[in-house]
Amino acid sequence: MNRQDLLADVPKQLYIGGTWQDSSSGSTFEVHDPATGAVLAHVADATVEDGAAALDAAAAAQAGWARTPPRERAELLRAAYELLVERTEDLALLMTLEMGKPLAESRAEVAYGAEFFRWFSEEAVRVHGRFSVAPNGATRLVTMKAPVGPTLMITPWNFPLAMGTRKIGPAIAAGCTMVVKPAHETPLSMLALARLLQEVGVPDGVVNVVTTSQSGAVCAPLIRDPRLRKLTFTGSTPVGKALVEQSAAQLLRVSMELGGNAPFLVFEDADVDAAVDGAMLAKMRNMGEACTAANRFLVHESVSEEFSGKLAARMGALTLGPGTRAGVDVGPLVTAKARDGVDALVQDAVGRGAKVLTGGSPVSGDGWFYGPTVLTDVPPGARCLTEEIFGPVAPVTTFATEAEAVAAANSTEYGLVGYVFTRDLSRALRVGEALEFGMVGVNQGIVSNPAAPFGGVKHSGFGREGGFEGIEEYLETKYVGIAL
Repeated sequence: MNRQDLLADVPKQLYIGGTWQDSSSGSTFEVHDPATGAVLAHVADATVEDGAAALDAAAAAQAGWARTPPRERAELLRAAYELLVERTEDLALLMTLEMGKPLAESRAEVAYGAEFFRWFSEEAVRVHGRFSVAPNGATRLVTMKAPVGPTLMITPWNFPLAMGTRKIGPAIAAGCTMVVKPAHETPLSMLALARLLQEVGVPDGVVNVVTTSQSGAVCAPLIRDPRLRKLTFTGSTPVGKALVEQSAAQLLRVSMELGGNAPFLVFEDADVDAAVDGAMLAKMRNMGEACTAANRFLVHESVSEEFSGKLAARMGALTLGPGTRAGVDVGPLVTAKARDGVDALVQDAVGRGAKVLTGGSPVSGDGWFYGPTVLTDVPPGARCLTEEIFGPVAPVTTFATEAEAVAAANSTEYGLVGYVFTRDLSRALRVGEALEFGMVGVNQGIVSNPAAPFGGVKHSGFGREGGFEGIEEYLETKYVGIAL
């Protein structure tokens, strides 16, 4: 499907109770192409009343959905997986248009996002309880799992499809209904996903999608509503903290996947070329707009010059441009504000004495592009070492000892992911255990995998998505004692 037909075909309305409908106010908001700044579409701008209607639909559907046999829920997820794969090209183009990433990366996200549906289609029929005898022998103890109930899902703009499937998949598998609130910057992918789920036969009211430019106003009443039983959020740490505070009034089950400040450690015995390959993946995936993106490169002083030079050569050779154009490696950042924020971090570091090996400034012309940047001699006080960059900027610092490297890596309030490059297996295990992060990649620049538990510690949040653990976030444990 070409660009015009695709944009005309994708839904622009709210999806509530199995029907597509306009905002109760009739208002809409604009969705922009970050490669040009042009308006792509006008999408329904939900009101507080629309949010309430979505929760009404989810609450009404919950009991029946919970009683639906696990195999039926599994088959729906499997069908959705197959349809996602079949429509990869259209979904990838839609994602590139609204988010900016190159088509190759968008295709990879569709494949990654679809895998959550396949994985949880298999987990839906493997929700286990247990039977045991009480120590006194007089009672039988039956432990079972039950769906948590209606869930509010707030998803981010940077992975507009996969962050939805990563939450929707386990909820459907567990028997939970949901209200999904996608980011207003990139709502089209979620709307297309909602229609796909409708097509495969997910019952009315199980999945409801509310697009809005007034996230706080629309979500706050839902979080206070006693019918809501779970809140899951992917986004910034400040917003996550505010949502956790709001959730306390109803003691909601909460999952938070928040910000990161990922260290990328390169030891003296590392394969430097492999480390550069890993750095390109860890830094440049999604133009650096990922919570898992390497944020600080901590390199042993004996290999720092070689690593930095090779990384700068690779990043400097990347081709920037609209993600829809053939041969483009790096797309725009999502907004002008995001681009300017990245530049502020770079200029702060340079002002403090950092050296620019490549890049170091925005790209002039249409769209919100920033040149891939490598900084060396970055001083300890630079903001880019403590704040999440969320852009194509790699600040490099050095260390002399393993203990120094681990201490520097852990000197952050965040704890999502860390990367380690070394040929020493003992060191890999030792450092992996010492790093205070929920995930560690050893000699690889990507850790995300639907079969593995994704999540962080400290100010990077709590709860896990994916893996065997992912479905547990949507299940309550119930114990039944049976007297003989």
